[in-house]
Amino acid sequence: MIRTILAATLVFAVAGNANAETLYVRAGHLVDPEAGAVLGARLLRVEDGRVAAVLPDGPIPAGAKLVDWSGFTVLPGLIDCHVHLADTGQTSNVAEPLLHSPMEIAYIGARNARTTLMAGFTTVHDVGSFRAFADVELRNAIDRGDVIGPRMQAVGAYVTVPGGGGEVTGFSPEVRIPDDMRAGVVNGPDDTRAKVNYLFQHGADSIKLIATGAVLASGTEAGQQELTEDEMRAAVEVAAARKSWVTAHAHGAGGIKAAIRAGVRAIEHASLIDDEGIALAKAKGVWLDMDIYNGDYIADVGRKEHWPENYLRKNDETTEAQRIGFRKAVKAGVRLSFGTDAGVYPHGENARQFAYMVRYGMTPMQAIQSATTSAAELMGWSKDVGALSPGHFADMIAVPGDPTADITMLQKVAHVMKGGEVVR
Repeated sequence: MIRTILAATLVFAVAGNANAETLYVRAGHLVDPEAGAVLGARLLRVEDGRVAAVLPDGPIPAGAKLVDWSGFTVLPGLIDCHVHLADTGQTSNVAEPLLHSPMEIAYIGARNARTTLMAGFTTVHDVGSFRAFADVELRNAIDRGDVIGPRMQAVGAYVTVPGGGGEVTGFSPEVRIPDDMRAGVVNGPDDTRAKVNYLFQHGADSIKLIATGAVLASGTEAGQQELTEDEMRAAVEVAAARKSWVTAHAHGAGGIKAAIRAGVRAIEHASLIDDEGIALAKAKGVWLDMDIYNGDYIADVGRKEHWPENYLRKNDETTEAQRIGFRKAVKAGVRLSFGTDAGVYPHGENARQFAYMVRYGMTPMQAIQSATTSAAELMGWSKDVGALSPGHFADMIAVPGDPTADITMLQKVAHVMKGGEVVR
């Protein structure tokens, strides 16, 4: 079931004194993604962790607390809809996930969450870790105030076929994989319903399907469909009954279209999407969450670190195709959200993708909207995050220049506020 984001904020309200008082934020310029405009100097009045008013610049009440970001451009906290916080980073060792205990993963997740928040990403959709419910427990720790990190939605585990793109693969078949790494492995629609219900019962907010093979999984091919359309539809039906939603990892054109027909809300990667798939996504209002920076990182670092050759081959087969598809999707007016697959590359470098989105067809404002208003809409949290109009959480960042003139400003975050509390 989806928890309300308000409940999470109430925990922060108790833990952080900043949330229990009125303060003012003075912005040199304010990016308003709802209006698609950059405004001049503004004062934001924050009460109990939310924006109460956006005012013309001017004096504040005597004795009032002021956060002076007058030398910066202020915009809503950024949202990444595709991260893997509670897991190890990608390495050349296919057995890497087996080398770390659940306890160690918890500490790794805490570090990654803090790094992500300090980079200006105040909300994330965590789309899975190999250890089942590691992302759920990280989310809960953040909500309690035990760990510093972004607001999270978590999926609990990958829903995947045996030996598929969501499994730990690539070594001797005699190696026994821990049960918590196979919590989402399914065989048929009925088993899918049971496993998806299990994930929700244990705290998942949303569901992540592995519809096709994966680039970074041995024994699978990115273009090959794995989950059947009936299995994916079963997951969507369970999620809908719980007022939740489903996203699907899908590289191949056939798997993408099957997932869309099954009713998913979003497609992750969409690397080999064809014109028919783009038209179908447009017609159904399905989001494409395309990690178009990632391919360059894998090609560069993967070769330097001698990642498995099949990883590098599949990356070469999908990188340019994905960018061509992204450009077509922008031109067609398909819904596009900001998702990076952070965890394949180092956490905290999420904002590198913005320049790629502009290079491949978006305006800077469209790229900003993809990580604010659009991402919030995808996650179902538009009333709370993704904008700084009254009623939204006071989640905001300050950068040293105008990101609509130079999108790389978003890689230079100077200050971060979450729920009215300055964390950087």
